[in-house]
Amino acid sequence: MKKVIISVTNDLTTDQRVHKVANSLVSAGFSVILVGAVTVLSSQLDQRKYQFHRFDMFFKKNFLFYLEYNVRLFFFLLQKKSDILLSNDLDTLCANYFISRLKKLKLVYDSHELFTELPELLGRNFVKNIWLCMEHFFLNRIEFSYTVSKSIADYYKAKYGINMLVISNFPNLINTKNIISKSSDKKKIIYQGAVNKDRGIELMINSMQYVDATLYIVGGGDMFQDMNDYVNKLKLNNKVVFLGKIPFNDLFKITMQADLGLSFECDTCLAYRYSLPNKIFDYINAEIPILVSDLPEFRNIIQSNAVGMLLKSRNVEDVSSQINYMLSQPKLNWHDALVNAKKQYCWENQEKKLLTFFT
Repeated sequence: MKKVIISVTNDLTTDQRVHKVANSLVSAGFSVILVGAVTVLSSQLDQRKYQFHRFDMFFKKNFLFYLEYNVRLFFFLLQKKSDILLSNDLDTLCANYFISRLKKLKLVYDSHELFTELPELLGRNFVKNIWLCMEHFFLNRIEFSYTVSKSIADYYKAKYGINMLVISNFPNLINTKNIISKSSDKKKIIYQGAVNKDRGIELMINSMQYVDATLYIVGGGDMFQDMNDYVNKLKLNNKVVFLGKIPFNDLFKITMQADLGLSFECDTCLAYRYSLPNKIFDYINAEIPILVSDLPEFRNIIQSNAVGMLLKSRNVEDVSSQINYMLSQPKLNWHDALVNAKKQYCWENQEKKLLTFFT
């Protein structure tokens, strides 16, 4: 039985992509170890089909976190027997690359996003240049790689001449019929994902001043406390509820309760412009319509499938008007398009492409 070690720098609690990849490999007959890190707010992991290991990190953020993680990952990989290494994003690639060369192992790279173009690096030229140097060094030397969207694949093709396969972050297909019913007549809106810079969280909160519904924000991040304080300042506690990080096994039930799903990323960096986040497809899988930013990958989804609307502007009154309009529409208006789209945008269709890297 071939052994695959998958590495990622998060705490494995909410990362659906690496969980799906690990499960697919286990189902295909591989032995899998998923490696992550314990963070300040990490919770205990549930039972899984694969083995997992989390480093209890001394440094919790910034450069020293990534340095410590890669040093510890290097020695972990050095000691563990494996046949294939799967590195998720640039922040795990250093240890994986050098171990793959040292032990002559196959290395596969999964780029979840344009790491060097993240908003957290805006204005931090020294730090960004370090990551860019790493990206230039490693990506020119990697043979097997894939990413989440065509836009990102095209970007890397133009920059480095590499051909990344697109394996989108679609959810496992779930039949929602008779799983759960609405617990009340009150309209519910959901945002699931990171509470970070330029994710449009403040715009969502401001819009709720003019919307008769409850917004549930599911996730954590650098701006979590700031956004909580902002809700208190606007006295919107009865309209905006922060649920924090929720294990992905429980998240779907919450998403299904909603009437509308939001994704308001700002066009402030290439990472967001070319992003195709899994929450979009989680909403579709739960058969709820979406209201999303007018960005290339989002636009393609909306134009190809009548599953929601693009933001017409980022003016608070305009956004609240769109939200109110969508909440006023019968769910039957979206139903057929959502059911058809979820069959297309499912992990079962992506899994076949994934397994070609490991055979």
